[in-house]
Amino acid sequence: MNAHNNVSRRTLLTGGLATGVLLAFHLPLRAAANEPVQRDVTDGKFAPNAFIRIDETGRTILMMPQVEMGQGTYTSISAVIAEELDADWSKVEVQHAPPNDKLYANPTFGLQVTGNSNSIRAWWLPLRKAGATARAMLVQAAASQWGVDPASCTASKGEVSHAASGRKLGYGALALAAQGQTPPKDVAIKDPKDFVLIGQPLKRLDTPDKVNGKALYGIDAILPGMKIAAIANCPVFGGKVGKVDDSAATKVAGVRKIVVLDDAVAVIGDHMWAAKKGLEALKIEWNEGPNAKISTRDIWDDLRKASEKDGAVAKSDGDIAKALASGDRFEAAYELPFLAHASMEPINATVHVRQDACEIWTGTQIMTRVQSEAPKAAGLPVDKVIVNQHLLGGGFGRKLEPDMVVAAVKIAKQVDYPVKVVWTREEDIQHDVYRPVYRDQITASLVDGKIAGWKYKVAGSAVLARWLPPAFQKGIDIDAIDAAVDAPYDFANFHVEYVRAEPPAVPTGFWRGVGPNNNVFAVECAMDELARKAGKDPIEFRKSMLTKNPRMLAVLSQVAEKSGWGQKLPPRVGRGICVQPSFASFIATVVEAEIDDIGEITLRRITSVVDTGIAVNPDTVKAQIEGGLIFGLTAALYGEITIDKGRVQQSNFHDYRMMRINETPKIEVIVVKSGEAPGGIGEAGVNAGPPALRNAIYAATGVALRRLPIDRKLLAAGKKA
Repeated sequence: MNAHNNVSRRTLLTGGLATGVLLAFHLPLRAAANEPVQRDVTDGKFAPNAFIRIDETGRTILMMPQVEMGQGTYTSISAVIAEELDADWSKVEVQHAPPNDKLYANPTFGLQVTGNSNSIRAWWLPLRKAGATARAMLVQAAASQWGVDPASCTASKGEVSHAASGRKLGYGALALAAQGQTPPKDVAIKDPKDFVLIGQPLKRLDTPDKVNGKALYGIDAILPGMKIAAIANCPVFGGKVGKVDDSAATKVAGVRKIVVLDDAVAVIGDHMWAAKKGLEALKIEWNEGPNAKISTRDIWDDLRKASEKDGAVAKSDGDIAKALASGDRFEAAYELPFLAHASMEPINATVHVRQDACEIWTGTQIMTRVQSEAPKAAGLPVDKVIVNQHLLGGGFGRKLEPDMVVAAVKIAKQVDYPVKVVWTREEDIQHDVYRPVYRDQITASLVDGKIAGWKYKVAGSAVLARWLPPAFQKGIDIDAIDAAVDAPYDFANFHVEYVRAEPPAVPTGFWRGVGPNNNVFAVECAMDELARKAGKDPIEFRKSMLTKNPRMLAVLSQVAEKSGWGQKLPPRVGRGICVQPSFASFIATVVEAEIDDIGEITLRRITSVVDTGIAVNPDTVKAQIEGGLIFGLTAALYGEITIDKGRVQQSNFHDYRMMRINETPKIEVIVVKSGEAPGGIGEAGVNAGPPALRNAIYAATGVALRRLPIDRKLLAAGKKA
């Protein structure tokens, strides 16, 4: 047996829950855009830890350690705290937590970061304990006032009751007395059967203000005397500014200043139109540098060569060489392209740099990294930089980077007034931090209709080596191999390798679904090809190797029933299956699609069965799966960033397409009732869509696509297959 080195990003880091009172700036969720920033004042409030504030009226403010970018985290996290607090849900309000790793670090990563579909997974126990501790202190305060045993008291909907005497006190009336109580060390949390909020389809707390226009995104920040800046980054990766002729730009009405940085030029104007027109009037000569000859073909040539090398072994069980030497052999390679994030809210940041301080208004997935990088650009100590968090109009991993804030600080440093820097859609798409290109090689052998040996090698960029170096150990990027080392199937002989292959010049980062959206695609496409090679139905083939994975087997069986698997279909219509254990959730998805004679695809129906453990808010689970499926299928159908002469060729939604409403089929999501700990859900649907669609195409046409986006010319050429 080979050496075993089982690495999983899910066991990356362990962090503790720090509690305490924080005095720092924040932007309230429901503030008007021109209201002054308020402080997290705890005077006169019950503040047992960093997450809970209750005043004398019973108003309950919950501080959010994770950011809200449309995924419903604020409502779900609030429900987790409020459940154990036994708060009155009608009095719950939420506020963005300020940057503070000591108080608000994600327990999995040790950083105040939102990503990896782990907001609920990571905070499930710490926040329940925080709520339960606060509830116990309130109960103790009431019991002390009444002179009774705390065990004889109960709490519900924001008040403490003593049944024997019929007395009741609201949390507001107990707030100051509870503040003097010593927090208990070991507090009991609820049995799931006693939940009253968790598991209910709660209305989202952020929806009303998003409907009435009060919700504030980063791009909505408005400050007295603020100007707007538009930016042009060097179109070639790694290029620099050469010469700038601003004679025409300075004559544009409303233009205030031209700022020349090392690799970008910005125009500050009274409003966005002035800044944009001023930028268009500039004549810029760029020093394009050594990357001006790089093309997509060069990048793929390099990656394919790199993928032929031996990789670092991530996991190895059994005798893989012997297993592959026997039975019916299968070999295939699967490739995925660069992808941009294209969030609906383009990149932006508002900054005011003064002589002795810097204040930032933005929406970011990693506040403390913004706070640590901005001072370097401002030339100030960290304690002189204030970061104000807003709602994010989409993040998808792009806002795990601080680059947009750093650039805004450099621009704002040149003037004495606040500046809002807004990237146009073109700048956003052409200067992204892209989902890496990946190449996956699979070698397998079939014996008696089952997989006897499975060798998997993934080659691609090591995002974690740059973003979180401690997570890159012994040549393994644990994100790049996620959903490869923990494939759900029972393979007796199993071997996974990773080859680090960095594309020249092109910056790479996390993209919704991250490593699993590559590995789930390759694994599930290969499973369908192996099923056909074995002469078996794709679902029955998978079932035969899921006997040790009852949760996955259950969702697979249910999706087969719900999707009508096996029922007769018209010509060139197929159903495709994908199963995946992504982010500690178990999901089986069937896509039904029709392919016409010229290779165009019509999505007819999607069915997904999800076991995500305890579903804190089932409505959010369904919405995230639906949105993730659309996001992933968009990438499968249209998504590709290509490079020519060191430049990104796509620029806007006309050539970086999104799936449209009329292209979206009926989507049915079934959430399995479960008592297991919650899994992640925000990215899982993204991973499910592409392989399920590809397998539907395979079933309908016999064409085994091994690369995304889908090549319609191949489908047209193989129309008789």
